[in-house]
Amino acid sequence: MSFQVILSNFALILFVLMVVTGIIWCFDVFVLAKQRRRAADAALAEYDARVAKLVADGVKPDSNSNARAELEMRHLRQPTWIEYSGSFFPVIALVFCLRSFLYEPFKIPSGSMIPTLVIGDLILVNKFTYGIRLPIINKKIIEINDPQRGDVMVFKYPKDLSQDYIKRVIGVPGDKITYENKRLTVNGKLVAYTQLDDYLHNDTVMYDKQFVENLGGKPHRILNRESARPVNDEQVEEFLNKQACEYGVEKFTCIVPPGNYFMMGDNRDDSADSRYWGFVPDKNIVGKAFFVWMNFSHPTRIGGID
Repeated sequence: MSFQVILSNFALILFVLMVVTGIIWCFDVFVLAKQRRRAADAALAEYDARVAKLVADGVKPDSNSNARAELEMRHLRQPTWIEYSGSFFPVIALVFCLRSFLYEPFKIPSGSMIPTLVIGDLILVNKFTYGIRLPIINKKIIEINDPQRGDVMVFKYPKDLSQDYIKRVIGVPGDKITYENKRLTVNGKLVAYTQLDDYLHNDTVMYDKQFVENLGGKPHRILNRESARPVNDEQVEEFLNKQACEYGVEKFTCIVPPGNYFMMGDNRDDSADSRYWGFVPDKNIVGKAFFVWMNFSHPTRIGGID
């Protein structure tokens, strides 16, 4: 499932705007403001000298008591483009820092994470829980936590780093993942399942089998389609460390390499994920999805993400 930011290059746009407005703001504070002050002081000195000469000549000066203040304000007034840049700079810098280091909004464009996340969900992603990363280049500089099985994680799609994907963490480094008869086994232990009523998709008159899957102590709902194969091996691509996986007719097994994660969508038979395009390296991690804050088509879908 492709998982796009509201604007795919928004972070870069914000960064450029922050740098440009910041340079203008600094140039104004340290250079242009001082020039305006000197010009105002010179104009005031000239004004005072002119008034003093008029008084000395016995001429009553202009009775407008605000003339001197207006003259000063006219010389100190910022040009419009500098005024706007100075006003926008702190706002842009705040937004950039918030979305780069704390929380970033995303929108769900497709259904691979149904029923946990549906099309149109606007979600928040925690950017620091898996470590502090430099914006734009996404390089981790401070270690905090590692992704855990069951987490819903946003990451850069390994086949195209310009795309953000969202899936659930199924396997962490060193795990042996087996998917057989549409059931997961992790390190030789079958994951617990509880069947629920069938799930009716909102956009189509179609039902899928629905289960609660308890992965790593984190229960969450998944969907299975009886008519679909567990893994459509015809769609499996070439990927790095593919030799760590064995594909069969009804099952596959993968051992997750160091520094990588195995990801799957909760809509198991309608999700392009690690079964088909491989592992997600740590350097691709964006953050942990934790909250749905709006869905304009389904306004009641507000709350935490299991």
